[in-house]
Amino acid sequence: MFKIEIQKFKNFLLYTFYFILKIMLSIIIVSWNVKDLLKKCLESIYQNQGGLELEIFVVDNASTDGTPEMVKNNFPSVILIDNKSNRGFAAANNQAIKLAKGEYILILNPDTEIVSDAFQKSIEFMEQNQKTGILGCQILNPDKTIQPSVRRLPTFWPIFLIFLKLPKMFPNLLAVKCYLAAGFDYSKIQSVDQVMGAFMLIKKEVFEKIGLFDERFFLWFEEVDLCRRAASAGFEVLYHPEAKIIHYGGQSFSQQGNLKKQWMFFRSAVRYFLKTINKY
Repeated sequence: MFKIEIQKFKNFLLYTFYFILKIMLSIIIVSWNVKDLLKKCLESIYQNQGGLELEIFVVDNASTDGTPEMVKNNFPSVILIDNKSNRGFAAANNQAIKLAKGEYILILNPDTEIVSDAFQKSIEFMEQNQKTGILGCQILNPDKTIQPSVRRLPTFWPIFLIFLKLPKMFPNLLAVKCYLAAGFDYSKIQSVDQVMGAFMLIKKEVFEKIGLFDERFFLWFEEVDLCRRAASAGFEVLYHPEAKIIHYGGQSFSQQGNLKKQWMFFRSAVRYFLKTINKY
């Protein structure tokens, strides 16, 4: 009897030790030539970590601004994946997802800052809502106004109109406003079609069930495709306003030329639509 009680006590200690040390959250940041913003992002993560056990990956897509050196010198605990070529958003995230040990995986842009207890609120919500597979937060502009971050799944006409840049001349196009979820109430928890890839908290089970990001998307539509596949597999995609971040917006992508951006957008849109009709 005494030996049994000792073994129970040992099992309790082992379980407690595991629970304390297990990694709850893996944060993955894909970065390209935004060294200073990435530094602020990482600082905000550590400042708002609380008691959460986490691991941080930075996947650098061949930056030329000294990003890898900055990460090594200033954040030695960060797991750095130093790519020698720009592999794109989907492929770079997948590199880290394959190594991640957390129960939850956060896809986070390098041009963001964590506000207060965003991690804790997001994970607490996911723990209490087991059907939720992907969670987006409230995204703020640098002046703390709300940045639109929720959209409906794309259909052909709004994407075609956006590609032609017609909304700049005709801002009230109904098809575009519908796609952009104009009038969405960002003060309420809601089920949504897709959330912005600047902050996507994803249950690891989602990747285990539906696979990783589709690497045929170099940029654009990879997070839309993931949300669509997750919902099709029975997971909920939700927006949660109590968790907040600041997003400076498109800092890496602004370094690309307009023609190149247009081509990448068009190519990704075509691939997405072909996938939705099961021909790609």
